[in-house]
Amino acid sequence: MSATEGEGEKLGADPERVAGNGGNAGVANGQLSAVTENEHLRERVAALETELVEVQARTNAAIAKWQEQAYWLDRWHLDLNALMRRPGATELLSAVRGVRGVWWRVKLLKRRLRKP
Repeated sequence: MSATEGEGEKLGADPERVAGNGGNAGVANGQLSAVTENEHLRERVAALETELVEVQARTNAAIAKWQEQAYWLDRWHLDLNALMRRPGATELLSAVRGVRGVWWRVKLLKRRLRKP
């Protein structure tokens, strides 16, 4: 007879239910698993709440950025939809993107050349 079986007999519990509970004598496996499951669930809820706070912070930052852009467009009386409907707007936008891509590549090349 093991020590766990002896503890189970003393408490009047079934030895198989008490065995393997990590030294928690008198606590049935079902109760122990419920307790550990509750602990795991609480940890998961805490992790999810932390993740939610991070997502909300990123969302608020993105909204603030777009509100700032909308403010300046409104202040300068620019309607991007009307601008893009004009002839040649798509071509101009493509050209600007191309120039911007070249500019970034030049900056990247300069950075690489400066590194020792």
